[in-house]
Amino acid sequence: MTETTRQQAAATLAEVEKVAAVLLPEPVADHVPLEAAPATVAEDIRRRMAEIDLGDTRSIIAFGSGAQAELQQISQAMLADVKNKDAGPAGDSLRRIVGAIRGFSVSELDVRRTQTWWERILGRAAPFASFVARFEEVQGQIDRITAELLQHEHALLKDIAALDRLYGKTLAFHDELGLYIAAGEARLAAVDASDIPAKEAEVAAAPEADRTLRAQELRDLRAARDDLDRRIHDLKLTRQVTMQSLPSIRLVQENDKSLVTKINSTLVNTVPLWETQLAQAVTIQRSAEAAESIRAANDLTNELLTRNAENLQAANRVVRTEMERGVFDIEAVKAANTTLIATINESLAIADEGRAKRAAAEADLWPMEAELRDALAAGRARGAAAAPAARRG
Repeated sequence: MTETTRQQAAATLAEVEKVAAVLLPEPVADHVPLEAAPATVAEDIRRRMAEIDLGDTRSIIAFGSGAQAELQQISQAMLADVKNKDAGPAGDSLRRIVGAIRGFSVSELDVRRTQTWWERILGRAAPFASFVARFEEVQGQIDRITAELLQHEHALLKDIAALDRLYGKTLAFHDELGLYIAAGEARLAAVDASDIPAKEAEVAAAPEADRTLRAQELRDLRAARDDLDRRIHDLKLTRQVTMQSLPSIRLVQENDKSLVTKINSTLVNTVPLWETQLAQAVTIQRSAEAAESIRAANDLTNELLTRNAENLQAANRVVRTEMERGVFDIEAVKAANTTLIATINESLAIADEGRAKRAAAEADLWPMEAELRDALAAGRARGAAAAPAARRG
């Protein structure tokens, strides 16, 4: 809702409360007869009695006709008001704003909600971005509807004021008809009590030649009296219809009051409350998102601290272990010493074996050398013997 609409709705609140607090006066159930009326009312009744001329039929027909004409105008005005002041548009606007608010799901605001497979396929925005777009759309609808509601509210306030005037005018004519009825009944009573008996006496006392004329005058008087009686009856019916129209006016007015109160409550309370709750929801979600980030940072910090401590412990263990070791491990020295001893022993064994093999070879060489010398000696002997024989030949 725009700030201008909000200010106008708040400014109208006092007028709505004032209109809703108006109590319309109740109509008097019955008219007050002349003899029981206060002096001022009795004077009003006598003035209306003076309008009746029993010798003039038109005065009887026209008696109270002004009030009846006003009643017809009032009825037509009330009918036009019922037709033209249909609550449909305002009711439709209320239903549309309720539908817009209810159609907005705050669950869409959950930034931690994982997008569905279908949302990812369609390439829909992340939950928070989608929520902001939806909020702007709904906010635009509400701004338009609240502007319409404000116009309906102003129109209904004018209608209620017009209905107040219509009710007051109808009530005044209702009371006016009561005065005419009281005047007619008073005049009718006077006719029955004095005019007709006087005319009857006049007929009885009239000479024979004038008796027919006086009797006709008596019949005319009685006919006028009956016409007046019927006229009074019509006025009573008219007054009854007027009385029935008063609750109808009040009903239409009460409906308008209820509707304007609901519209104002929507503008002043419902929409701002919805916007406030929505703002709180956004703030809460953002706080939750921030808290999630802080929690992740804290978890990372704790994880780094734990890992660093573990790494420090492992490194310290290695360093301290190496620091506490000697230059040579005793086991390595033992192994090296054992290997060295084995090497020396192996070298000695190999040397002994070599000496034995050389001694054996030397023992084998002497016979071989002797055989070689013998072979060489034999060869020289055969050569010496062959030389003389050659010379002899």
